Amino acid sequence: MMDQLGIEALRPGPSGDEKAPNHANYDESKANPYPNVPDPLTMNNGQKVRSAKMWWDQRRPELVEMFEKYVYGRVPKDVPKVTWSVTAVDHERLGFSPVVAKDLIGTVDNSAYPRISVKIHMTLVTPANVKGPVPVLVMFGRAGFPAPNEPSQEEFERLNTALKTLMIQQDPSLQQVFEKHPAWEPMKATPFQFPQLNEDGGLPNAWQLIAAGWGFVLLDPTSVQADDGAGITRGIIGLVNHGQPRKPEDWGALRAWGWGAGQALDYLETDPAVDAKHVGIEGVSRYGKAALVTMAFDQRFAMVLVGSSGKGGATLLRRNWGEAVENLTEGEYYWMAGNFMKYGASKAKFGSMNPGDIPVDSNELIALCAPRLTFISYGIPEKGDARWLDHEGSFMATVDAGRVFDFLGVKGIDVEGDYKSAKMPPVNDGLLDHELAWRQHDGGHTDAPNMKYFIEWADKFIGHNP
Repeated sequence: MMDQLGIEALRPGPSGDEKAPNHANYDESKANPYPNVPDPLTMNNGQKVRSAKMWWDQRRPELVEMFEKYVYGRVPKDVPKVTWSVTAVDHERLGFSPVVAKDLIGTVDNSAYPRISVKIHMTLVTPANVKGPVPVLVMFGRAGFPAPNEPSQEEFERLNTALKTLMIQQDPSLQQVFEKHPAWEPMKATPFQFPQLNEDGGLPNAWQLIAAGWGFVLLDPTSVQADDGAGITRGIIGLVNHGQPRKPEDWGALRAWGWGAGQALDYLETDPAVDAKHVGIEGVSRYGKAALVTMAFDQRFAMVLVGSSGKGGATLLRRNWGEAVENLTEGEYYWMAGNFMKYGASKAKFGSMNPGDIPVDSNELIALCAPRLTFISYGIPEKGDARWLDHEGSFMATVDAGRVFDFLGVKGIDVEGDYKSAKMPPVNDGLLDHELAWRQHDGGHTDAPNMKYFIEWADKFIGHNP
């Protein structure tokens, strides 16, 4: 990619070790070398956006084009078809709530390049004791049955009898072992365990969603595209490129994961248990970036919970605080479009470029979510949500994006001043009154302490009464 772009050298990203010589900046006086972020309500030609129609017809497509070309890459027009199949249905319990869990595989047509196969894995879980379709939150993470329904005691006895018989057939000497230990059984029921509570002492996110009358999807992003540079010629990106390297405007992993979420939504729109008009997307850390990118580009998603997303997510790219653009261009280049590497170039045929040259920023990424429900979530450094993530930079971007929410007839967050002067609210003091929400909880690198607030907030706006 560097050869394609004419880049000879990249600037190294700062270290997350605050004792290292090249440690990241945490001096607020040096945090804004490019203090003016791009205005989401000003066209590239300098003309102000004067109406909602002008936003939808002109400015929003202009922003999408720039994000695709320079930051996240383009989803190809010829991505193969995905065929979903239900591999198993299990009737389980989450807490005291009965649920129906469906494990699904989305098989991508690889007839044009059989050497690469992609099978998207997701698990859909919906409450069993409700009438009618329910809102659903798609969550990036490991897929699989959350609480597999186990055999009854009578069924365990039958299984153990059959298993012992087979084992003796394989090795007749085991007959003596079983006679010596007549009470021992090869298979036993899983002992009861109390759930692992969230950092705030709350029940697990999945339990909270089901108890509130929601469903959820566990979507494995790595079944769509690997989370490493070596996998860029495999997965869905490699399949479309027939195993060849990317071009500079091709999509990176963040867009690929978002595409996978869109394919999941294609299936959910066909499932009668799902209220397809109220499907949300959620993720934490790199998957928080992916959740925000998904929401920004795919307008079918009704809501998003963006957890601790940092650079490439909700944090301003122009900010010099903690994680830097150079960390992405040097280390996590595969998340982004190839063109994004230009902004970390120190020596190239075009000279050198820096974050101030990026034509868009995260305030505009958040603005692309408007007027839909958008919740930006963070924890605190003392509990592990590192300063590296630049909470202040995310708050600044959220404040400025609020102007677009206001412009489109809903509401941003209630703060005094603009993005340069507004003060972050105290920890645990959420700004949850409007369609754009912000809350910094007192936990670590997770959005779990904010889940109950997200559910209550979303229910209020979508009119969901469980």
